Amino acid sequence: MKILFIHQNFPGQFKHLSVALAAAGHSVTALTLRVKERRSWNGVDLVPYGIIKRAEQKTHPWVLDFDSKVTRAESCYRAAREMRDAGYSPDIIIAHHGWGESMFLRDVWPEARLGIYCEFFHLTDYPHINFDPEFPAKDPEADALRIRMKNINNFLHFDVAHLGLSPTRFQADTFPQPFRDKISVIHDGIDTNVLMPNEDAAFALPDGRVVTRQDEVVTFVNRNLEPYRGYHIFMRALPRLLRERPQAQVLVVGGDGVSYGAQPPKGKTWKQIYLDEVRGQIPDEDWARVHFLGRIPYSQFVSLLQVSRVHLYLTYPFVLSWSLFEAMSCQAAIVASSTAPVVDALEHDATARLVDFFDAEALVDETITLLEDKALRARLGAAARECIVQNYDLSTVCLPRQMDWVERLSTAPL
Repeated sequence: MKILFIHQNFPGQFKHLSVALAAAGHSVTALTLRVKERRSWNGVDLVPYGIIKRAEQKTHPWVLDFDSKVTRAESCYRAAREMRDAGYSPDIIIAHHGWGESMFLRDVWPEARLGIYCEFFHLTDYPHINFDPEFPAKDPEADALRIRMKNINNFLHFDVAHLGLSPTRFQADTFPQPFRDKISVIHDGIDTNVLMPNEDAAFALPDGRVVTRQDEVVTFVNRNLEPYRGYHIFMRALPRLLRERPQAQVLVVGGDGVSYGAQPPKGKTWKQIYLDEVRGQIPDEDWARVHFLGRIPYSQFVSLLQVSRVHLYLTYPFVLSWSLFEAMSCQAAIVASSTAPVVDALEHDATARLVDFFDAEALVDETITLLEDKALRARLGAAARECIVQNYDLSTVCLPRQMDWVERLSTAPL
């Protein structure tokens, strides 16, 4: 088959599936902003496209999000027309439609089947909005309308897509009927042969010190350090955690930007705002045991998870982070928020200890319990890894299911 992938930051969630399809003998192409020149990657033909520049125009703030998606959609559409006019015609298109790029592709190739990666449908009831009372909407009723407008892109895809793919049941269940019935829940997959326990693991800190499995290491990971992933709650837990665990080394991974939610006040970062809030409560000798690592290479990231005794994970009711499953696969003991996406995947005292998202004291209590109880830590860590191996392993579970999904997509009625 001729298979076309659409992802503005390819490969993204299609990293393993695209390569597996190419290895299976399919002709695999990806149309993406990621590259500037056409080239091959692991058997995949990468074709670049650029965003069309337009004269500035006034846009209603509620449709700014959709305006950017239509801009990407038009750009991708015009690149697709060039491919069609050069003789290219895919049998199936697999797209992360969240940026709008695939909106008009079946207008170019009406005989192609389209499968979309259904990451999230924006709901407007609690707890999907106004979850965190610290950041109330200025006009909650109007904010719900703005959020609802963000789904225009989803609805336009429902009319042209044949099947959907979603990594977790929580994410799939945000989508409405009748399209929900077209969505298969298949995770992107965790490479448990790479993300695995390693008693000899070591991680070098920026100051040259090295921590190992013999050290009391607590980890916290976000793509960006922001409230959507509970960074503010984590920081408020730090003073007591450091005070009561004088040997603990706290390793924090994450950038200074914003991936989700509101921007911080102008000229500031969420990271610095909450660092400033708690710094005066932490003596210098304790603060020396807190290590902000920024974003680190993946090989270092794996080592970090392998030396972690307790991994902390907090999130609003939103897309579940890969890092949680990666930490579980490395057999770290988990303390996580009891929010819907977490509860969907983990069970309290079976695969993790779960706490109320806003309860920093409970976060510290559970962390200390695990640090003090080696047997409990070992039980939860082993159960967490077994959960990943049984349900989310890349090679034995997820990739075979994804390949079967592609076969079903290829025969879906037009």
